[in-house]
Parts: sequence; C-alpha cells; structure tokens
Amino acid sequence: MLVFWTQRLVFLATPKTGTVALEGALAPDAAMVFRDPPEMKHMPYRVYESFLKPRLDRMGGIGLETVAVMREPLDWLGSWYRYRARPALRGHPNSTADMSFDDFVAGYLATPRPGFADVGCQSDFVADATGQVAVDYLLPYEEPAAVTGFFARRLGRAVAPRRLNVSPEMALPLSPRLAAAFRHHAARDLRLHARVRAGEMADP
Repeated sequence: MLVFWTQRLVFLATPKTGTVALEGALAPDAAMVFRDPPEMKHMPYRVYESFLKPRLDRMGGIGLETVAVMREPLDWLGSWYRYRARPALRGHPNSTADMSFDDFVAGYLATPRPGFADVGCQSDFVADATGQVAVDYLLPYEEPAAVTGFFARRLGRAVAPRRLNVSPEMALPLSPRLAAAFRHHAARDLRLHARVRAGEMADP
C-alpha cells in the first residue's frame, strides 16, 4: 500500500494483481510505503477507511482518492493456486503443490473454506463496511498500459514496472461443472470486472 500525499492518492494493493512490481516502480514518489506486515501491505478498503483514513484526515489528508487494480476473477484465483504451489510452501497446510486446480476451486467454493483456499475476493477488498464498492478508481490488470498511464498522469512521470513476484506458469484445467459453479459464486466479482474492463471505473 502506498500513500501519495502531494498527489492526493492512496494505492490499495490488491493481492495477486502485479502490485509488487507496480509498487517497486511507484514507491520513490510515495510519502508512505507499507511493505510489512501483509495485513498492512494488502490493506483492504474497509480497514483503510476505519483504521488509516481517520488518521490521515487529521493530518490534512481529507480528499485523498483511492485506486486499486482488479484481475479477471478466475485468472486471479489461478494465480493464488500457482503461487501456493511453489516449492518453498511444500509441506505447509496452505500448499497446493499436490492438488489439482479442480480441488483448489472446490475448496474455494466450500463453506467454510479450507485454509489453502481462503483467499477472499476482490469485490470485498475494494468495498466499504456496508459491502459497497468504495474505491474511487479501479484499473484492469489485463491492460497494463491503462494501469501505468493512470499513475503516469497522477505522478507526472513515466512509470515502467519490472516483472517481479511472478507465479510459475502451468496449465489450469477446470471441469465444466466447477467452472459453472465458480461463475455463479463469483457473479459479483465478474460483473465488477466487466465494468472495470469497460473503463467505467477509470480516471476520467
């Protein structure tokens, strides 16, 4: 998470949306950089609103806008699966190294979710305490030029992230039954992502 005081902007780092690379390119201009712990680095909007925003407001931060990146929901879930399949996590309860993508998605759809699939959802990340999407700008992960262009306009300089923290490539076959169940479960995220791709939540 980054706070750009002069530019009146707060970047909320949605997990698995290329934020490590993006933050690396943006951090030199940030007044505040939250790298650790993960709960601070990936602070969702509702926590920002209740915990950090009141403090920033008292310091003159009233009017700060918020921005985040959103990724196609099934692709986003696939990134979590690949990330947790890495060798360093083997043997950990959250490791996905020895399970299929079907098993991972089935876990994600379960109630309650097992730890390995308990990764939340993007629409919750950008929502306030009432469940309403509250982030001012949402940018599409699939259009890196739109993402870097937004920050270039706000910072007044070119932004060129390097590829960092990239999950290993692998095929992610998913059964038609689970694909349909996921589309039903993630309908809100899918609708929101369609709006983001259509440019409805971008910088005017």
